[in-house]
Amino acid sequence: MSIASLCQPIELILADVDGVLTDGSIIFTNEGIEIKRFNIQDGLGIRLWQRAGGKFGLVTGRNSHIVNVRAAELGIEIVRQGTEKKVAAVKEILAQLRLEPRQVCYIGDDLPDLPALRYVGLGVAVANACVDVRQVADYVTTALGGAGAVREVIEVVLRSQQRWDDVVHSYQ
Repeated sequence: MSIASLCQPIELILADVDGVLTDGSIIFTNEGIEIKRFNIQDGLGIRLWQRAGGKFGLVTGRNSHIVNVRAAELGIEIVRQGTEKKVAAVKEILAQLRLEPRQVCYIGDDLPDLPALRYVGLGVAVANACVDVRQVADYVTTALGGAGAVREVIEVVLRSQQRWDDVVHSYQ
């Protein structure tokens, strides 16, 4: 099946955080404060997806206050942190939203993401994902995690759904 056809039914995009929305680095200050670096183009991409009527959510194995801050800033209401079994969280989210797996895209980078990638309709690996994740993904981004990969996926989905021009038109 082509990427364009896999993108057609997508209504929800779920993403891991570390290694997908960030470059995977975890920095601690001397005071023990965690610092993460997010890509501004990914943030705008999420906003564009939301403006186009799509839902976006985060599913991450770690717990981090800064993830809640970034989610609030971007209006992301679906946030699951401290999730060891990501596919269980994905299934719970789908049940709550009454969506089928084919309507969901999941973006991941490492082994804990494998079950979720296999479960959804469009599994995406960022360019620097581990080999196993890239092998099962329906699509591998050209951009690295934390460097525009999420934005790339959103553009691919919106272009495939022929909604990209409508989103861009608001900026012209």
